[in-house]
Amino acid sequence: MNAALQAMAADRVLTVVRAPVIPDAARLCEALAAGGIRCVELTYTTPDLVTHLRRAASTAGCFVGAGTVLTGEQAAAAVDAGARFLVTPGIRPEVAEVAAEHHVPLVMGAFTPSEVIAARELGAAAVKIFPAHLLGPRYLKDLRGPLPGVPLVPSGGVNAGNAADFLAHGALAVSAGTDVVPPDAVADGDWAEITRRARQFTEALR
Repeated sequence: MNAALQAMAADRVLTVVRAPVIPDAARLCEALAAGGIRCVELTYTTPDLVTHLRRAASTAGCFVGAGTVLTGEQAAAAVDAGARFLVTPGIRPEVAEVAAEHHVPLVMGAFTPSEVIAARELGAAAVKIFPAHLLGPRYLKDLRGPLPGVPLVPSGGVNAGNAADFLAHGALAVSAGTDVVPPDAVADGDWAEITRRARQFTEALR
């Protein structure tokens, strides 16, 4: 298993950052790692993502990936900037092609059983179930009935109050969003608050 996926599976969490401004991506990743979250997904919804990836890619103890990857061009730019994994919101064959070409693990977004199967057929290392809150943790158990070997990562509406339930119902890891990285805290560079939130979230998984 790829090192980034190993860390994700060991920590049982990654965090997705959706903020209009990231003043220091490396410090952000350091703050999250200090709270126990080593896998960090910076997304194309943030301006100048490639610049942030370059700044954060070598952060000690972190695995930084690119999220909301919609095109092959975006995927290639992210990998060139040092992304250790790629995440899509849905089925994106051209992103899968780039990920396979560069041997970078892909977490592909899906929701229905057919989409989960399609994602795996395209080579996804894990499948992001989004939006997970619509059907809740039991939906993962239902999916794992006919698809027992698929690593699932629920995203969307996952928080410290329900994350452990998603894991108990078969998730490989959960994707933590604004519960850990509120956009205002990121924009303000409040690294101590982000570390506190990350630690609170990881403690809720135990």
